[in-house]
Amino acid sequence: MSHSQKHILFIDHSPSPNTLRLSDAAWMIMKNKSDIAIIRKKPVDVNAADIQTASGILIATTENIGYMAGLTKDVFDRCYNNLLEVTAGKPVGIYIRAGLDGTGTQKAIETILTGLRWRLMSDILICHGDWNNDFIAAVETLALGLALQVEMGA
Repeated sequence: MSHSQKHILFIDHSPSPNTLRLSDAAWMIMKNKSDIAIIRKKPVDVNAADIQTASGILIATTENIGYMAGLTKDVFDRCYNNLLEVTAGKPVGIYIRAGLDGTGTQKAIETILTGLRWRLMSDILICHGDWNNDFIAAVETLALGLALQVEMGA
């Protein structure tokens, strides 16, 4: 893939079988229903250049102890200063798999996005409580919406 080709960077933190089901669903629908390239990486493998060159970002994270997963936070800890100004306006979609209500994670992410001046392409999706198969369709809708918006020039 050339650097000039539009692509979405999918930052995928899926530590359990159910979160992997969600991530796989997001990955597959973006790959199969859009014409945009998708690069899927674990948070530990993401660097600032990956984010800078992406046309859009999809972030999948979990809620741990009322906050975003440490590995997701690590991406921002390592990359934040290198993203300021140069990624303003970046289209982003986010979903959170939360055992609690997900609001602590949502607030933390919204604060980071405000600082970076990224554009949420839809509301942050929180899949909270016990596992529900409806989470899959909700994640697919969010992921495909982001892919199609980026494909159309968002």
